[in-house]
Amino acid sequence: MSLPIRRTLLLVTGLALALTACTSRETQQTAPSGAGPAASAAPSQAAGPGCAREKTGYPQVDVKNAVIGFSQSEKEANPFRIAETQSIKDEAAKLGVPADKLLVTNAQSDLNKQVSDIKSLLDRGAQLLIVAPLNSDGLQPALDAAKAKKVPVITIDRKVTSQPCGDYLTFIGSNFVEQGKRAAQEMVKATGGSGKVAILLGASGNNVTTDRTKGFKDEIAATTGISIVAEQTGEFDRSKGQAVMEQLIQSNPEITAVYAENDEMGIGAVTALKAAGKTPGKDVKIVSIDGTRNAVQLIADGSYNAVIESNPRFGPLAFSTLQDFAAGKEIPPTVVISDDQYDSANAAQKLGNAY
Repeated sequence: MSLPIRRTLLLVTGLALALTACTSRETQQTAPSGAGPAASAAPSQAAGPGCAREKTGYPQVDVKNAVIGFSQSEKEANPFRIAETQSIKDEAAKLGVPADKLLVTNAQSDLNKQVSDIKSLLDRGAQLLIVAPLNSDGLQPALDAAKAKKVPVITIDRKVTSQPCGDYLTFIGSNFVEQGKRAAQEMVKATGGSGKVAILLGASGNNVTTDRTKGFKDEIAATTGISIVAEQTGEFDRSKGQAVMEQLIQSNPEITAVYAENDEMGIGAVTALKAAGKTPGKDVKIVSIDGTRNAVQLIADGSYNAVIESNPRFGPLAFSTLQDFAAGKEIPPTVVISDDQYDSANAAQKLGNAY
């Protein structure tokens, strides 16, 4: 074999290996193994026209040296909110954002306060905003204020009804309809396809509740042996979920399964069922959405049946999206964070991944 041919073959082989390595890395990034929290935070971008900085006319901002505002919607009394806020803080620290340049507010579940919080962040010089909306509607005055100052806004975990690339840059969050569908599939497995289900609805006025309900009902409708006999809001709250479950046990003693639209309500249901002399996880099957450590531990203990994760670790995606926008890249209107799930087969093994 001549030297030029040998060199050509070596170059082609090297290129093939490099491409294989790149493909492998991309596959690992978009299809995480679930080996740990970082592995389950890979984005899957939804289809739709991209939004570039050139299109908006917004100034270029150095993310690492910018004043960044984070508006949290609810008090940090549940694991999801704690993990969500911590993820934003951790990623900012990882990038070297000075502590005094990350401004954090908490609306304490008050929509008017969240509007005021966001305007306050702008008055304090925020050049970039990350917002966890309390509701899908009602934040337009705050979004208008940000737009007037040409401050990009990323929304996380709850989608707003305003326009992406106009009123806000993009939404980063879970596919909530898909979460509901997956919860229904786990419910069918847990019940063997037969049962009477009560739904503990989340808070009204946001797309999370609407989508998780739709996904579950659409999927469960295909199983004729399962019927939904009651549904009532527990407002994503443990104590309210417990109180609602207590009422439902009295009014619908035939209930054999509970779909809770977050773990906190599901855990409240466990308490109510035990107080009523029932054995949750056996007499009454329970499936919920979130992925908190308390709920996953209940699966491992046999008092719960399945949990679909709703990943709260938005920090890496939020900051990488802001950096991409600053670099002139097109940002999709929705970035879907990947979600794991837990059942009796893996709960003990994956407990360390829960938040």
